[in-house]
Amino acid sequence: METIAQRVRNLAEPEILLMAQRSRDLKAKGLDVISLSIGEPDFDTPQHIKDAAIQAINDNYSHYPPIPGYQDLRKAISDKLLRENGLTYAPSQIVISTGAKQALFNAMFAVVDHGDEVIIPSPFWATYMDIVTLCEGKSVIVRTSIDQSFKITPEQLEKAITPKTKLLMLNSPSNPTGAVYSAEELEKLADIIRKHPQIKVISDEIYELISFSGKPVSIASFPGMLERTIIINGVSKGYAMTGWRIGFTAAPVDIAEACVKIQGQLTSAASSIAQRAALAAYEGPLDESIKMCEAFKRRRDIVVDIVKDIPGLKFFVPEGAFYLFPDVSYYFGKSDGKTTIKDATELTMYLLEHALIATVTGVAFGEPNCLRISFATSDENLKKGLTRMKEALAKLK
Repeated sequence: METIAQRVRNLAEPEILLMAQRSRDLKAKGLDVISLSIGEPDFDTPQHIKDAAIQAINDNYSHYPPIPGYQDLRKAISDKLLRENGLTYAPSQIVISTGAKQALFNAMFAVVDHGDEVIIPSPFWATYMDIVTLCEGKSVIVRTSIDQSFKITPEQLEKAITPKTKLLMLNSPSNPTGAVYSAEELEKLADIIRKHPQIKVISDEIYELISFSGKPVSIASFPGMLERTIIINGVSKGYAMTGWRIGFTAAPVDIAEACVKIQGQLTSAASSIAQRAALAAYEGPLDESIKMCEAFKRRRDIVVDIVKDIPGLKFFVPEGAFYLFPDVSYYFGKSDGKTTIKDATELTMYLLEHALIATVTGVAFGEPNCLRISFATSDENLKKGLTRMKEALAKLK
């Protein structure tokens, strides 16, 4: 008799975490492993945000906050959505959670019933499918390609919709591809969604502040979509606050209330101190976030400049986030005389062992021909790591 519940046995162990552990094991042996797998900014949290957290401790913010979050933080996010995105959400429609991942869980649990279908364009962030599984829904994967910049087309969306479709998952800027949907592309997707009253959209906008050609547009900004869209965002990526664990949901009132109900049974409120820090982030200047974005753009250009000279790699230039997602299938079946590469997972292991660089297999993101390279590390590490990659791949014949 199995001790562990079936819903847990259905979950895969995250490839990203497995690679991180393998990297740590090699580093512990004294090897100079360069991690190009990490999914977080390598910058420190801006000082004015840290100061706000220290002040909150001194001001004794040490008691339970309201489950949906402090009212002033919800108001600050409401103001930010209006000021920066042109979206009108009342503070009552904002729910503060322990990271954007919990916000996603809350939203999915609030909307998806047993058997409901969730359309997920592939490549996708690895956790999306597992959340659907835990909700007893069905993931409908729509595979995109490099030639379409890894973005779902209106025709693909229309074809994937059935009477059981409940949600469309959108992520722009995208992890793992760096793709950013244009206003024109989103408008065409919105045209399809409006024809199907039962469908809502979860718009994962956590990389909003890391965009290399202007601020990304939210699908919620198009006519008729505000009441159909659940926005997920937070402070982790754009403010270098991954460890603070503050995300938020902006949603129609009934969904926001359902998220509060769910969260009340799971974790109650997010950390009081981290919420005060997040308030400083949303009310403060964006100078440091802009500098970080400029650094990521420079690093992107470094990566592209090196990778474009590696034979067989196919990719498009990312427009946001901090990942390159090349197709590496050219190397499948090739060998260095000892190791034959069968797939992207084996290639990531080959690069770890022979080039001492950590990447992530595209299998983790629903695209078995690719691997993810993070450029959330120093210019020096990128140049050294990708040079090693180029040399290791050259040995495969």
